Amino acid sequence: MLLSLAQWLQGMFPEWGFLRVFQYITFRAVMAAMTALLIGLAAGPAVIRQLTALKIGQPIRGYGMESHLSKSGTPTMGGVLILLAIAVATLLWFDLSNRFVWIVLIVTLGFGAIGWVDDWRKVVNKDPEGMRSREKYFWQSVVGLLAALYLVFSISESSNLKVLDLFVKWVMSGFDVSLPPKAGLQLPFLKEINYPLGVFGFVLLTYLVIVGSSNAVNLTDGLDGLAIMPVVMVGSALGVFAYVTGSSVYSKYLFFPYIPGAGELLIFCAAMAGAGLAFLWFNTHPAQVFMGDVGALALGSALGTIAVIVRQEIVLAIMGGIFVVEALSVMAQVTYFKYTKKKYGEGRRILKMAPLHHHFEKTGWKETQVVVRCWIITMLLCLVGLSTLKLR
Repeated sequence: MLLSLAQWLQGMFPEWGFLRVFQYITFRAVMAAMTALLIGLAAGPAVIRQLTALKIGQPIRGYGMESHLSKSGTPTMGGVLILLAIAVATLLWFDLSNRFVWIVLIVTLGFGAIGWVDDWRKVVNKDPEGMRSREKYFWQSVVGLLAALYLVFSISESSNLKVLDLFVKWVMSGFDVSLPPKAGLQLPFLKEINYPLGVFGFVLLTYLVIVGSSNAVNLTDGLDGLAIMPVVMVGSALGVFAYVTGSSVYSKYLFFPYIPGAGELLIFCAAMAGAGLAFLWFNTHPAQVFMGDVGALALGSALGTIAVIVRQEIVLAIMGGIFVVEALSVMAQVTYFKYTKKKYGEGRRILKMAPLHHHFEKTGWKETQVVVRCWIITMLLCLVGLSTLKLR
């Protein structure tokens, strides 16, 4: 929005050369981060008071950690603060004609709406389980598949009209259209090596990345500050990849696929980082507010969508290793419990409690120890992911 205003003013007043600074993505990214941070810090107390007045408190499951019982009643659904800061900052500073930022915004808000309904049922209906898994996955799948169907052709073309034209050609050809190499699965640490996916393969991978990332972040969000700081770090690192992928010069030099328009995603990533840091101000132990599913599902889907656009799905799994391990711990726990219950008549567990962060608490780690150590691990993994920029 401000970019369009600056361009209009510069056309009206050519002598205002200082407005050219708005053309630089890096400048607008810094300003987006600052805007989101200030919005979050300024609106945070009011949002928390409003959530408290509405008695939107976090219910604690009866089988949860005993040390968490004191958190019962802490305002939840604080993710609305994050989404508000991200949306306002992004809309102010990004190029409104950029289709990639729009699709990330739509996916983020779509998953946020699913999380909103889930949280609302928890706090209004006093049901700790919220939205049932089948219903939640159905709506996640709807948003994820629609995004995947759009992205599979937008990676190849530079405008929405060409995307629509390619989609029609795909249908008319009997669903047989080859995709360019840059739409293949990119392998980190290797130069110009990728595996062709085809349309159906791309859609399936995109769906799994978006929905999987969303639920992985949601499962990680169980301790004060545990999820939000890794989201900030991984999102910031993805912003670097977006900047490189969207630059014809840097992408060629670093052997990355050049995707016109992807660089503008740096604005969204910066806004997400700023909003996340603002939320951490209130979410640090002892938390004044929890993000809830409205925040966790939305942020996870945003990370997944950005990773797909910049063709770094594998790198996302590396940098977001904490999210991956947390999700796998739940899957392993549930699978093993069901298997042993069917075989022996009594369910057995691999971990003391899932997700993994609760297992560490059960073994004697303090909550702050688990959180900070996960931050350190994420920082290390992000550095490993960023090293793929040059080590190829």
